[in-house]
Amino acid sequence: MPDEDYLSLLDRAKTQLPETIEKHERFTVPEPDIFQEGKTTVVRNFGDIIDALRREPEHLVQYLLRELGTPGHVEGRRLILKAKLAPSQITDRIMSYTETFVLCSECGRPDTRINKEGRVLILECEACGAHRPVNVRKQPKAPEEDAIMEGYVYDLMIEDVGKKGDGVARKENYIIYVPGTVKGAKVRVKIAKRSGNVAFGQLTTEPATR
Repeated sequence: MPDEDYLSLLDRAKTQLPETIEKHERFTVPEPDIFQEGKTTVVRNFGDIIDALRREPEHLVQYLLRELGTPGHVEGRRLILKAKLAPSQITDRIMSYTETFVLCSECGRPDTRINKEGRVLILECEACGAHRPVNVRKQPKAPEEDAIMEGYVYDLMIEDVGKKGDGVARKENYIIYVPGTVKGAKVRVKIAKRSGNVAFGQLTTEPATR
């Protein structure tokens, strides 16, 4: 039957369609592969991230160093940061960069390029033709720079003793309770728990994080 022949040919044509036509490919940024060496943090797959974002490595590096408040450099396809940083800090900054400098605000595609008009950076989308100024969020300081972080190690001075006999230290606007210490002692403390501006730590011999 002619109708049956037509349907058969149509089904065969559908099976031969490229996958990119049948399914819209979702843009993803590789999750940073991070490890720490002492007070140094290394992003091992930085080159893969740059390949996905299609931006100059130096542009992303300068953004990350400014946002994270640390020196660093590219070594091959790795990014070396001269501070001990939590993986979530780096991941958050890369996603912020992606939203600001890569993704089109209209269609959400990464097929964009950055042009400069006077002093204004313009993000132009090659997919839908939209263009917008690049609005860089100004963050005075990454909160983690001064904050007490769980799992981090600090050199502290015990300034007082609490009602339960625990030593009391202070850092910035944080109060840290450290069992087994006496007033006047200089100690190295690993933060076990933090709640608001109060933290609880334990004595340790691990190298200081801050």
